[in-house]
Amino acid sequence: MSRYLVLLPAPEAEWAALPPEEHEKGMRAHQRFNRELREGGHVVVVASPLTPSAQALAMRPDGHGGTTITEGPFAETAEQIAGFYLIETGDSDGLVRCCAQLASTGDFIELRKLAEDDDDISGDAPDAEGGA
Repeated sequence: MSRYLVLLPAPEAEWAALPPEEHEKGMRAHQRFNRELREGGHVVVVASPLTPSAQALAMRPDGHGGTTITEGPFAETAEQIAGFYLIETGDSDGLVRCCAQLASTGDFIELRKLAEDDDDISGDAPDAEGGA
């Protein structure tokens, strides 16, 4: 079984400005996603929305052996990570199908496999043969 992180980036300001019925629609999409995960034999280890990025702490090296800590998001981007799922599964293709269904409802999803001992984490893109 492998573990996957389903990241849910979203434009926070746009989400906050949506009417309540759109929030309800999003909640129903996630309820369906959870149901489809269970039915597919995927295990949700943990899932949660995150507090707004404005409440985050960003930590960076200060160049002198210390750390600079600032309030607010790590990056100035339109989208911030709004929530996540940590899923354990032996069926990555089935997990991709569940995520694609959720994405079709309007959610943007980034699916990332948690690195295992034999995984290449160099950052190199795999070649056409499937290797690094």
